Amino acid sequence: MTWSVSSCFITLVVLFLWRVEDIAEACRCAPVHLQQAFCSADVVIRAKVVGVTVGSNTKYDIQQIKMFKGPDRVIHAIFTSSSSASCGVTLETNKEYLITGQLNTAGRMHIITCNFIQYWEDLSGTQKKSLTRRYQSGCDCTIIRCSSLPCPVSTPDECLWTDWLLEDGQSGPQAKNFACLRRSDGSCTWYMGMAQSNK
Repeated sequence: MTWSVSSCFITLVVLFLWRVEDIAEACRCAPVHLQQAFCSADVVIRAKVVGVTVGSNTKYDIQQIKMFKGPDRVIHAIFTSSSSASCGVTLETNKEYLITGQLNTAGRMHIITCNFIQYWEDLSGTQKKSLTRRYQSGCDCTIIRCSSLPCPVSTPDECLWTDWLLEDGQSGPQAKNFACLRRSDGSCTWYMGMAQSNK
């Protein structure tokens, strides 16, 4: 009897740990270039977090500063899971962010850890400027993350992102200063950004 209880307990522990590992794996996100995040998002906004309500989901009240992509209306709140294990996002009150996210069927904006969410002040001038038109014009190009050279380019509409993670843990010049855009011959290539943007 004792052996079967112990065996059952061990099985439950193993199943529990396996499930915890699966949940942790669900929130692992590959680095994404801001252009990719822009193109795949339903909504891209610059906003200041002005309040928070925590329940089964977390609701962030925001002051929308600028809508770069999204519905033709002001967004007043953003929703996320209250649990980091379910890919919930923690934002700071009174901080200004660039936030990408999705709209659900009710028209609410939802975010998860895999969305591009960054303090506005940490974006480069080129990134800020590219949000208005440049990234949108490159949405028919594909950015391929390359971890070690050589990386194959399988079609002409691809740009290789080779400096996505530098030794200091920051993205390199391709993320901060370049956009993948279509050339006149139909292929895509990296174009360096213009002058620094307004704050």
